[in-house]
Amino acid sequence: MPRANLKGRSTGDRVIRFKCSLQNTILDVLRARPGWQEVTGSHGDWDFLWCDKEWAREHYDCLYFPENSRVSHFRNFYELTRKNLMVKNLKRLRRHMERESGKLEAQKCDFFPTTYELPSEYHIFVDEFRRNPGSIWIMKPIAKSQGKGIFLFKRLKDITDWKKGTEYQPISDANKEGPETYVVQRYIENPYLIGGRKFDIRVYVLVTSYNPLRVWLYRDGFARFSNTRFSLESIENNYVHLTNVAIQKTAPDYDPEKGCKWSTQQLRQYLTARHKREDVEKMLNQMQEVFILSLQSTQKIMINDKHCFELYGYDILLDAKLKPWLLEINASPSLTASSKEDYDLKFGMLNDVINVLDMENRLTGKEKRIGGFDFIWDDGPVYIDDSVNSDSIINSMGTTINSFLGCHNERRQNLKQIYQTASVSKKP
Repeated sequence: MPRANLKGRSTGDRVIRFKCSLQNTILDVLRARPGWQEVTGSHGDWDFLWCDKEWAREHYDCLYFPENSRVSHFRNFYELTRKNLMVKNLKRLRRHMERESGKLEAQKCDFFPTTYELPSEYHIFVDEFRRNPGSIWIMKPIAKSQGKGIFLFKRLKDITDWKKGTEYQPISDANKEGPETYVVQRYIENPYLIGGRKFDIRVYVLVTSYNPLRVWLYRDGFARFSNTRFSLESIENNYVHLTNVAIQKTAPDYDPEKGCKWSTQQLRQYLTARHKREDVEKMLNQMQEVFILSLQSTQKIMINDKHCFELYGYDILLDAKLKPWLLEINASPSLTASSKEDYDLKFGMLNDVINVLDMENRLTGKEKRIGGFDFIWDDGPVYIDDSVNSDSIINSMGTTINSFLGCHNERRQNLKQIYQTASVSKKP
């Protein structure tokens, strides 16, 4: 396998060789960076590798990482991004918090819907289903994306065909790999609606280390709206209930120019105009706790490697009471743009991922904001300063934290300032 070669590392004048297995916005970003050179083919030394999940699973154990190389996935990234493992780890964290601090503290983990893994927990699910007649449930394959294989149901006989299908059959000579695993979750029946339509929020979270846990939150993201007004009368209509762009863009009346997205800045302004400021800040605080607690749920089992980083795409749903619910976490959030605005957002965000990683060694290491990324966790909350500013909020533990999701993002001005400051501080 190719080895990353970083002999003669300097402080910013060397060529950084990169490889990228994706053909989308990230490749544009890497090719546009001054001093970066693409390495193609199966051979050749590289310093930076952006790979997809499949490549990582196949090649990780064969790779040798020299001192300063960087790779875009942790070795067992799936512990947080496969739907069944995410829930398993969150349930374990909740049990741990209850043992250590009591039920009240453990309630902080009640941000994901009641979930069971199928087929292994089918009978447990049936018992829960019968205790809650009339509830709507949603079925999701654990390892698929873009809304594939998802359906809603509210009667047990609605999944009879699924249960009898090949996905559910036990391991046999004809089916050595066993049944495909699904999760079934209680559907959130009271989503927050804007213009009568359901939406979820895509948030970008960058983890540069699990030990210690270091987390960066990107200010910009987007709300993805359904193309059809919300109704519980038509649970078979995916255009009503699934907000994935891959689903919505197939709707007969979908307008590719208009799309179905708002920026998080638009969403924050809308919610602040409709609700008390403190209620919106409480919601943003709860979202930030979702990010940190979910990452902490895998902190002890994640194979930490200083060469690795992970860009997660969190999908959050708000209910009618402004409570955030974690739907899923993506290890390879879509980097293909659906519009010019989407391209600009993703191009800037990915550029800032590279800026945070600082392959050129241009920063001081003390920065708390880099472009659109805010440093929010370093094995504890990161405070921008010692004073409480207008964007600071009080979390459930009574301490002040900074929540910048959806705040104005003058990333270019910030980058210019921090690089000027870093350059001055590094002068002999």
